[in-house]
Amino acid sequence: MNPYIAEIIGTAILLLLGSGVVANVVLPQTKGNGSGWLVITTAWALAVFMGVVVAGPYSGAHLNPAVTIGLGLAGKFDWAMAPGYIGAQVLGAGIGAFLAWLMHIDHFKATQDPGELAAPFGTSPAIRNLKNNFISEIIGTFMLIFVILYITGAKLEDSTQTPIGMGSIGALPVAFLVWVIGMSLGGTTGYAINPARDLGPRIVHQLLPMKGKGSSDWGYAWVPIFGPLVGAALAAFLYLLVGA
Repeated sequence: MNPYIAEIIGTAILLLLGSGVVANVVLPQTKGNGSGWLVITTAWALAVFMGVVVAGPYSGAHLNPAVTIGLGLAGKFDWAMAPGYIGAQVLGAGIGAFLAWLMHIDHFKATQDPGELAAPFGTSPAIRNLKNNFISEIIGTFMLIFVILYITGAKLEDSTQTPIGMGSIGALPVAFLVWVIGMSLGGTTGYAINPARDLGPRIVHQLLPMKGKGSSDWGYAWVPIFGPLVGAALAAFLYLLVGA
């Protein structure tokens, strides 16, 4: 599989299952309505696992521009491939969110609250304070990338010499990492920790003809885009400073 196609498919799987669990918990009349934060964080972690399992052997399963940039800054990924990876991740995230919407379309139609209509597409803060929300995304993504850099220390390569990245020693450690970040650090902003995870679905929310959907909140969108990028850069710099 072409690594860019793998990133599209892997990120689409991530968002189909991730947006899907938010829809299942938040939207009315679903079987999972009201089942809570533990269900959401667990499903997101398993969604990462599924995406990494599929894409890992072909692209390294970054599925996240912050991972791509963090690995690039740490010298573990070819910068020439980064633009294609990031574009593929944003596209895949949008596809996955669209499929989750399509599956839950009757429940979206039964929803009147604009916040509930938006929740499966993009993150939003529990308390809106852009400075602190930005810091939250930096810290959450820092933890993600810093640990991933050590997980990928036992680097493997496929037949095309593409770094395996997140899939280097198996997808399970990364799933556990995303799970604990969600449970421990995710309650302030909904833990995007992934610019593509937020941007691609937010674009889909903007484009979909949902009655009463309200704003896509582009005034907040910079937080889950740039916060994770800053967190990734800080994690890579600390990794290089303390020694690989």
